[in-house]
Amino acid sequence: MTRYRFSILTILLVILSLHATISISAPRRDPVNARKYAQCMDLARKDPDAAFDWAMDWRDMGGDEAARHCIGVALIGLKLYKEAGNRLEALAQEMQSDKTVQAGILAQAAQAWHLDRKPARAIALMNAALKLSPGNPDLLVDRSTMHAGRGDYITALADLNIVLAKDPTRIDALIFRATALRFTDKLEQAETAIVSALALDENNPDGLLERGIIRRLKGDKDGARRDWLSILTHVPNSTAADAAQANLEKMDLNSESSYKNEKKGH
Repeated sequence: MTRYRFSILTILLVILSLHATISISAPRRDPVNARKYAQCMDLARKDPDAAFDWAMDWRDMGGDEAARHCIGVALIGLKLYKEAGNRLEALAQEMQSDKTVQAGILAQAAQAWHLDRKPARAIALMNAALKLSPGNPDLLVDRSTMHAGRGDYITALADLNIVLAKDPTRIDALIFRATALRFTDKLEQAETAIVSALALDENNPDGLLERGIIRRLKGDKDGARRDWLSILTHVPNSTAADAAQANLEKMDLNSESSYKNEKKGH
């Protein structure tokens, strides 16, 4: 089956932006540090280079766990995944916070290692995080993307099924389940999953991207084109738009090649 582009890395980056909201509890007892922490984490997402420098200075002035966490998140933004993974992993092991927060930091370390293409280490950390926070749906969705990144879609689906059994309306899990089913050549089940997702949010760009791919694989080029053009119209500066554009170009190139081959045959 032709693998129309829907990058597992794209999914992971989207999920990271949604789930990377772990908060170190210590600053809450100190309003000044709590404010610094919030500012640093916001800056880490907008300008990771500046956030890294700011957090390093703050750490040297006693920022401790909160500053170290901001440093790790900034390093992910800088695409220095190995360094981010090492720092976040060390922080999680050393911190004296509650287990839920510790699990969240371990999960972020796992995400960094996954982005550094170290899937075995990433999954080991996700397993450790889930021992601290059993059944955590965010962690299960994250782990499923890591299994998929290794090509293990069956295990990815097992994690997603657990999440959806508890919350059938969780849209990111529905979309990714559709993607995983598509990669196991179960197009009808994939279509059912994506229909459920888009019933919850008809304009979800990742959902439209996946539905377009499924439609294309089922021979509905016009439907696929509508979905992908909708993404380009409504969220042009997004990872989903990049993937939609690539799929449109690939579909048009394949159509042109088929037309040329038909002409040669006449």
